[in-house]
Amino acid sequence: MRSYAVVAISLTCLLAGCQRATEKGPVVLHLANWGGANDDIEFGRKVDALYHQFETENPGIKLEIESVPDQYVQKMILGFVANAAPDVLSLDAASAAVFINNGVLQDLEPFVQKDQQFQKSDFWPNVLGIDSRKDRLYAIPGDFTPLVCYYNKACFDRAHVPYPTGHWTYQQFLETAKRLTLRDASGKITQYGFNFTNWMPGWIVWLWNNGGDVLTQDGDHADGAINSPANIQTIAFLRDMVQKEKVSPDLSQTAATGVDPFGNGEAAMEISGHWMIPSYKSAPKLKLDQIGVTELPTNLTKPKTVMYEVGFAIPKNAPHPEESWKLVKYLTSHLYQQSYQQTGIAVCGRKDVATERAKDAREQKFLDIVPTARPPWGASVVGYDFVEQEGKKMMERVLGGADPKASLDEMAHRIDSYFKVR
Repeated sequence: MRSYAVVAISLTCLLAGCQRATEKGPVVLHLANWGGANDDIEFGRKVDALYHQFETENPGIKLEIESVPDQYVQKMILGFVANAAPDVLSLDAASAAVFINNGVLQDLEPFVQKDQQFQKSDFWPNVLGIDSRKDRLYAIPGDFTPLVCYYNKACFDRAHVPYPTGHWTYQQFLETAKRLTLRDASGKITQYGFNFTNWMPGWIVWLWNNGGDVLTQDGDHADGAINSPANIQTIAFLRDMVQKEKVSPDLSQTAATGVDPFGNGEAAMEISGHWMIPSYKSAPKLKLDQIGVTELPTNLTKPKTVMYEVGFAIPKNAPHPEESWKLVKYLTSHLYQQSYQQTGIAVCGRKDVATERAKDAREQKFLDIVPTARPPWGASVVGYDFVEQEGKKMMERVLGGADPKASLDEMAHRIDSYFKVR
């Protein structure tokens, strides 16, 4: 798979005007998004009804929905290059820089300023800021999630361990995980304290909460950042949780069985986003009311987390910008989001809908954590997908026995070499 940065070079050719030709009759707006939040047929019908309501309220507009269930970003890039970009597209924060930094999206601030019915104050400020560049705004948030620490109360009860109550250090987290790891009479582990997965968008928060980062502050290079003493310490800590302390299953073991340890009730904690709620709800060995949420462990004064957001953007050369803005405004409205967020897949970008949905302690905890969340590097750095690929390889080497410092030094060198030729 080619990096987004390589393909993105072609995007600059689009600025001369290369959208679908205007058709006679009703304005046809093409909305591109992922294949769907889940496979719930009833929910799909609700969303279709919402689309139909938009057409009813705007009789001169017809919607065409382009659902892309996989390789969404690559297909959107190729759509731009082929002069077939949608009128409105879902913009993922993890890859937003590919589109924003290449100048192929409309600045939505002028639409906001002249539309008295739209208020930016309805949205979480730090979420709205993900797709902003100084005084320009390139997408309106639909939904998002901070990464949190999930815990299974049944596992805690089984091990007679109190539930997490808030701020905890890495050492306190490890001690809790050790107490949660249970063995039978033969010494075989029957319950793990934690489920670590080698997914860099998820484990980057361990670096942040020990004072480290992946790139330097300007996002230009990795040497001195990813291979910092703090990160060497953190990577060794993660390795030891899996290989030495054995509070998390070995990754090869998990891959061989094909079973999700947390979802199968075999691990007490894991770090993930709100998108897991529908999966937990349908997992036969979990009870959703037994799943708690708490902040991430940290060695800092205050914890840090990452937030992954999806917003709605309009291409710079969209043939129907006013109609496209109407659609963006509708998709981020209280009416639409109130129904759409029934999936439970994310936290709504609108504060009012998110607050309405915070009916229990778990949902409220997500809202409490929102102020500590920062954007992913992919929201501002083109080519960051390469960094994440290298991060996964580095972690595989370390878990396989390689030295953390040498592995991080090699990762820094590969990233900086790549950035020089982007």
